[in-house]
Amino acid sequence: MKRFLLVCSLLVMASGASAETCIVADPTGTPLNVRVRPGGAIVGALHNGVAVDVLNSAFDSRGSRWVYISPREAGKAGWVFRDYLDCR
Repeated sequence: MKRFLLVCSLLVMASGASAETCIVADPTGTPLNVRVRPGGAIVGALHNGVAVDVLNSAFDSRGSRWVYISPREAGKAGWVFRDYLDCR
């Protein structure tokens, strides 16, 4: 499963597909964890208000939606919980 998610992410990034732009809006008020895979190890965090490009999405084993993001400015790319983004 890990390889599948990584391959999907790389294909989307390589294809030049247009990304959806969203804003970090974590209702807990804490920085949003950025992970190596859905539910995986934390590689960074983003504060509320940071603009990100959504490049891919996936569901974990519990049916929760995760998205692969790339911050518009500084920060690590990776997977975040989709419910904590505002994508109007």
